[in-house]
Amino acid sequence: MAKNFSKKRVAVVAVGGNSLITDARHQTVPDQIRAARKTCVHIAVMIQKGWDVVVTHGNGPQVGFILRRSELSRHELHDVPLDSCGADTQGAIGYDIQQSLYNEFRLRGIAKQAVTVVTQVLVDRNDPSFKKPSKPIGSFMDEQTARDHQKNDGWDVLEDAGRGWRRVVASPLPKEIIERDAIKSLISQGFTVIAVGGGGIPVVENDQHELVGVAAVIDKDYASALLANTIQADLFIISTTVEKVALNYNKAGQQWLDHLTLEQARQYVAEGHFAKGSMGPKIEAVIWYLEHGGRQALITNPENIEKALEGTTGTRITRD
Repeated sequence: MAKNFSKKRVAVVAVGGNSLITDARHQTVPDQIRAARKTCVHIAVMIQKGWDVVVTHGNGPQVGFILRRSELSRHELHDVPLDSCGADTQGAIGYDIQQSLYNEFRLRGIAKQAVTVVTQVLVDRNDPSFKKPSKPIGSFMDEQTARDHQKNDGWDVLEDAGRGWRRVVASPLPKEIIERDAIKSLISQGFTVIAVGGGGIPVVENDQHELVGVAAVIDKDYASALLANTIQADLFIISTTVEKVALNYNKAGQQWLDHLTLEQARQYVAEGHFAKGSMGPKIEAVIWYLEHGGRQALITNPENIEKALEGTTGTRITRD
């Protein structure tokens, strides 16, 4: 029987950073604003049906652009630290989503406003990933340039699948949403909140218990799952490029999945059904969310969010 989610509740909707860039020919800021507007149409419909929504988003391509600009202007300007790149993209992408939602709300007669919270996320300074950085960022380089950065700038570098050398940084697990109380307060006042952009700005506590930004990247879906748990959201939605999750994706015997239990999700991950570079991290984040008290999750593409909420498409994942 189709499940109806129409009762007013709180949902965290995680939007991928790549969803703002449709292809290599549409990467400019105006292109990204147009793409954000398309996604926000579906979020506005969801809000119109009575949901309070917190929007999270990726920022991988956008951070890459900032780092590339820093590389090209190094002869004249200072480099931008990675944590500041995260803050910059949170503000810029938040602006795109805020403006898009403002226009949609006005068009639909919805008496709401959207607000962006530049969000810090605490990570453990002893997280194992800091000892073995593996998350590629920035541009491809030849080996000599990479070794020069390693020597002069203290970068960790690796050869990336035969395509060249890249800088790699840690990808620690998120531990705490620093601005959680502000986010909760805004939700309770009826605002649509945009938060934890790019997985949040990774910060650690120093010996004086002060927050300090670090050169790391937090997985956006894991941070969104933590946020959903923190605010006790009724639903966690991961908006991606496919309508449903599939076993044997793009292979013989491909099987679309309407529903998964937590145990089934664990089993399929263990069997290697979900690729590490695509659906794997999303399923793992959902598992993490459910294991830490989450209620239910949906995975679908933006244009099918409304149908997925009605239970007619998408993949629903529950504890049992």
